[in-house]
Amino acid sequence: MTAPARIRTADQNSDQQDSEWYRRREAGSLIGLKSLWLIYRLMGRRTLSFALYPIVAYFYLVRGDARRASYEFLCQHRVYFKDEWDHEPGWRDGLRHFYEFSESVVDKLLAWREAVLAEDFTLLDAAAVRRTEQETRGLLIIGSHHGNIEYCREFLQGNLSHVVNLLVYDRHAGNFVRLMREFSDDSRINVYQVDEFSVASMLLLREKIQRGEWVFVAGDRIPLSGAERTVEVSFLGRAARFPIGPYLLARALQCPVRLMFSWRNHIGNDQRLYFNVVEFAEQVTLPPRIRDEKIRQLAQSYACELEKAVRVAPYQWFNFYPYWRDFDGRA
Repeated sequence: MTAPARIRTADQNSDQQDSEWYRRREAGSLIGLKSLWLIYRLMGRRTLSFALYPIVAYFYLVRGDARRASYEFLCQHRVYFKDEWDHEPGWRDGLRHFYEFSESVVDKLLAWREAVLAEDFTLLDAAAVRRTEQETRGLLIIGSHHGNIEYCREFLQGNLSHVVNLLVYDRHAGNFVRLMREFSDDSRINVYQVDEFSVASMLLLREKIQRGEWVFVAGDRIPLSGAERTVEVSFLGRAARFPIGPYLLARALQCPVRLMFSWRNHIGNDQRLYFNVVEFAEQVTLPPRIRDEKIRQLAQSYACELEKAVRVAPYQWFNFYPYWRDFDGRA
């Protein structure tokens, strides 16, 4: 795996206001992540899962911002999906939400060291998955921070020969990126730090697509430049800001676009590993006269697909910041 390269806009203004999630410091040190790996290696997953409880309790108590964001999300989920709930969200739900996140961090680490077998996945649309497996063209794959995108990467990496390019915000998760580089130095994975997309970076990614490589990007977080690079859509019944970057990237790359979602609850009766592919578009065009409306439609379609995944696995929602906000950024 190559060292993370940096992709940014040439005229990026250093005074530009960062989005709320990006201003938050990364939770957990490199030593802490390596300690989790050591516990797993010496004592196994069951012991590691038990060791997570005091860690989760600590962060639940001290990270009031994330705790409030979790509560807001769970309450909104209950309002929108009444049939999925039989009680009002409370502190036990918040702790479970935090705990599921901690288990997902462990899963991310293990996905870079230990193979997840194809038979471990429950495919929600097996036909779409098989067509994607047989795809020889380069693809743009839009994921999310719901569930575990590492499972998507692992599924593809374990079953295909494609080179996968991950566009990440490694300044936000630098410790994790450094650790996964240590874990998978021989992987067919390229990791790129994304600030904003410049012409040069677009050309680089287009060359990769033309070679049949795949590009992963998340589509559910406000970009570093803030609300000016977003569009307002409906998500769980409320107005939310979604980034326009994935759709501008899709237009520039001129390649098919797929959505991928994968998740597994670690608490409850159903702990199967789910995987889904949505055949989103064969090519994205943005005619100048209706450009903004077309982007809004694409972002809304993505939000609707994200809702389907969120409905059945609310505790797999890992955006711990105020998600519904006014345009001026006030939570």
